[in-house]
Amino acid sequence: MNLLEHMNDALTYIENNLDHDIDMATVAKIAHCSEFHFKKMFSYLAGVTLLEYVRKRRLTMAGFELKDQNIKVIDVAIKYGYHSPDSFAKAFYQLHGINPSEASKPGKYLKSFPRMIFQLSISGGNELSYCIENKNAFTIVGIKERIPLVYKGENPAITKMLTKLTDDVFSKLKSLANAEPLGGYSVSFNIRERENEVKAKLDHLIGVATTKKDLMGLASLNVPPSLWAIFAVNGNLSDIQEVWGQIYAEWFPSSNYQVVEGPEILFIDKKNSGTNKSEIWIPVEKK
Repeated sequence: MNLLEHMNDALTYIENNLDHDIDMATVAKIAHCSEFHFKKMFSYLAGVTLLEYVRKRRLTMAGFELKDQNIKVIDVAIKYGYHSPDSFAKAFYQLHGINPSEASKPGKYLKSFPRMIFQLSISGGNELSYCIENKNAFTIVGIKERIPLVYKGENPAITKMLTKLTDDVFSKLKSLANAEPLGGYSVSFNIRERENEVKAKLDHLIGVATTKKDLMGLASLNVPPSLWAIFAVNGNLSDIQEVWGQIYAEWFPSSNYQVVEGPEILFIDKKNSGTNKSEIWIPVEKK
């Protein structure tokens, strides 16, 4: 049985328990991987986080029941894990565009978010150049913000962050950059999603690696010793997200590694900026 079959079995478990608490340890066991790895794989393959998928599936089923059955809104809310009518009504409106009490009225449209099934598709055939490397602890210093998570296309929040790299900030970063490899670091970490949030959010830091103690008032991230899967990217920076998706859709399913919790890094080699050389670093462990 391959990875996609394991993941589909896990999705079947989720589907069968939409009206119950979903035990993520059980999901991970069915998928034959860690809970963190399953969530990351699902997000990159599906384009939505697992929590968002479950929320939309539950609200879809709630819509079916309110549309077709003579049932109280509060009973449906409790059935699908909402502890108050207000929180259920807010989530229901975010998906369907109407209040739960309107669902059974004639002429009212509801949205249906279908169950997902992962299938094998043959495409691309593009090679990925990678290495597996242990790295000691290091510190990245720069500017940091809490931003929405975007899986496809440009993330406007990161583009906006780049405008905050003023001459003063550049000067500070230039004096702090003293740790190899020298270059620019774009780091995503602390990805979290709450039940009442429409989109997941993460911390994003843009800066350089340093060993200095005085960080000149800039934000920082201490990266622990880790085993990294490092992927070479030669091309336009606009292609980065496509390569990131290829890593999760193609490399991880065929490798003996799984992702572990930690920062994901885009490293840009400033010494060879004319060649647009960059690397994607993902913390991993052997299965």
